[in-house]
Amino acid sequence: MDIEQKIKTLRKELQEHNYRYYVLDEPTISDYEFDMKLKELQSLEQQHPEFYDPNSPTLRIGGQVTKNFETVVHEHRMYSLDNSYSKEDLEDWEKRIQRILGDVPLEYVCELKYDGASISLTYENGQLVCAVTRGDGFQGDDVTTNVKTIKSVPLKLRGDYPPKFDIRGEIILTLEGFAKMNQERIENGEEPYMNPRNTASGSLKLQDSALVAQRPLDCLLYSIVGASGLKTQFEVLEKARSWGFKVPIVAKLCKSIDEVLKFVEYWDVHRHELPYETDGVVIKVNSLQQQEELGYTAKSPRWAMAYKFKAEQVATVLNTITYQVGRTGAITPVANLEPVLLAGTTVKRASLHNADQIAKLDIREGDTVFVEKGGEIIPKIIGVDFTKRDPNSEPTKYIEHCPECGTELLRKEGEAQHFCPNDTGCPPQITGRIQHFISRRAMDIEGLGGETVELLYKEGLIENYADLYTLTVDQIIPLERMAEKSAENLVKGVEASKKIPFERVLFALGIRYVGETVAKKLAKAYKNIDSLMAASEEELTTVDEIGERIAQSVVQFFQNPTNQEIIQRLKSYGLQFSLSEEQLQNQSDILKGKTFVVSGVFEKLSRNELKKLIEDNGGKVASSISSKTCFVVAGANMGPSKKTKAESLGVPIISEQEFLAMLP
Repeated sequence: MDIEQKIKTLRKELQEHNYRYYVLDEPTISDYEFDMKLKELQSLEQQHPEFYDPNSPTLRIGGQVTKNFETVVHEHRMYSLDNSYSKEDLEDWEKRIQRILGDVPLEYVCELKYDGASISLTYENGQLVCAVTRGDGFQGDDVTTNVKTIKSVPLKLRGDYPPKFDIRGEIILTLEGFAKMNQERIENGEEPYMNPRNTASGSLKLQDSALVAQRPLDCLLYSIVGASGLKTQFEVLEKARSWGFKVPIVAKLCKSIDEVLKFVEYWDVHRHELPYETDGVVIKVNSLQQQEELGYTAKSPRWAMAYKFKAEQVATVLNTITYQVGRTGAITPVANLEPVLLAGTTVKRASLHNADQIAKLDIREGDTVFVEKGGEIIPKIIGVDFTKRDPNSEPTKYIEHCPECGTELLRKEGEAQHFCPNDTGCPPQITGRIQHFISRRAMDIEGLGGETVELLYKEGLIENYADLYTLTVDQIIPLERMAEKSAENLVKGVEASKKIPFERVLFALGIRYVGETVAKKLAKAYKNIDSLMAASEEELTTVDEIGERIAQSVVQFFQNPTNQEIIQRLKSYGLQFSLSEEQLQNQSDILKGKTFVVSGVFEKLSRNELKKLIEDNGGKVASSISSKTCFVVAGANMGPSKKTKAESLGVPIISEQEFLAMLP
């Protein structure tokens, strides 16, 4: 056997043994035999670098150093899940599904919700090519080098895998592995890690992959995107398992919500027997066609729901109440607590939301309070232990003036929070707006973070986000923690942001109630900033999904002389304040005033491409058929109940070809 063949044979043997040990938990050779084979392969690879393979089992031991983790845009967005806490929540969810799909048979797949760091793995021709963290759902960090050290992540697949696809899952630390890591840290005189989830997440961002390889990380997979031919979520799990992925076998196919609840009830008790942490159950509609039909809201898939196990609660003392000022001027009261361990994390603060919540619970400084951390990331106070209250305690009097600038607070009718109206002179509002402007989904300015914004403002170099575009390297270098390279990167990042498209610039301006979706709709409707600034409240409310509150906020923003001046400056610096020629060419108003429902599977376009064409040409896409629906664009396998409803309401059902003929 020649050297190349010997290397290939060893790689294949080690990949098989690795799969049997870490995925199947059925080893067929001893650890010593495995190590000997691995050392032999390492030696051969060092002697013959011409046979290098980026997915060799020897790379599992790490050794590569990553100074900066590159940002990668997800080809398929990673959505978050809506949460439920009761049978009623799940029944309401099922009703929402049936309103869209009609009275059709539904099956669900129940999977445990793993408490780890979300990851997206991309495979091409059966080989791992990229591993990206969830990030903000739109883009994350490339951590491929570190993920390759995780033994349960296959570097090469087996079986009938597709040519390219993404698979999603969670990077976790087993409870046993986490305990062992902490024992070693304690013996070395180091502080123990707080919880497995944060430690797993932090491990992915270690610069030295050799350190990652030493940690007992595991990877549990549960979702495939971008692969055709699969029909159900349960088939997805089975196929992923057959290709070599570690897919937990506890997933169950359920025919009803009652069966789902039995699964939840069982695992709420037995989850403590698992080798890793889980905080709930994820329920998914089984049919992938039905999933596609249901689609997504702005944040979550309509076809999936997380059922969270009962939250943990602890009691602790509320020491003081302080008040934070947000970028819109909204005041948030914060409870500063006696530190207490809750769900694996030391909790020191909790939101009190608003004055009404404080009054409702009669919360006072010095009280013993009950703190909960259930489906919420931020802990919340749910009650007071009145038996331990000091009889001399005084009711909490909500502040009347801004804690930052002293301006008298206002509270608009119908709104929960007080706010500081001094939007141009209140420091947290000023820096908050700039931090929003530079954020990833807005202007995405590389080399500039929240702390740097605070520093630039403190040193008098910026007073609003337009000032960013006049910064020079010489101004930045003298600042604390700023070297020449950092200063150059900041200035380059600001310059590069001038290419950000109009809809994101509009979102970046920080107009109250104008989120990403609203900004896109306004940009599409008005094409440029001048037309938008000239629009009246009445005109704005004619735009899809723009109500009176948003319209009023937009008009007020553009009537403000300070904002007008800032926008003129931004224009002069070269930011994009109109749709591009390409965007304008791909848009028309030919479908304005028409509402469409898209149902079924199509030949020429995907459902998302069809929906985009409708919106780009002025139409509106609805998820369910009603008397307001103008057309149903129907493909193969359209739901029979939808067809019946369209016919009963007299809504025209048109084909993909007929729809395309409507466009210019």
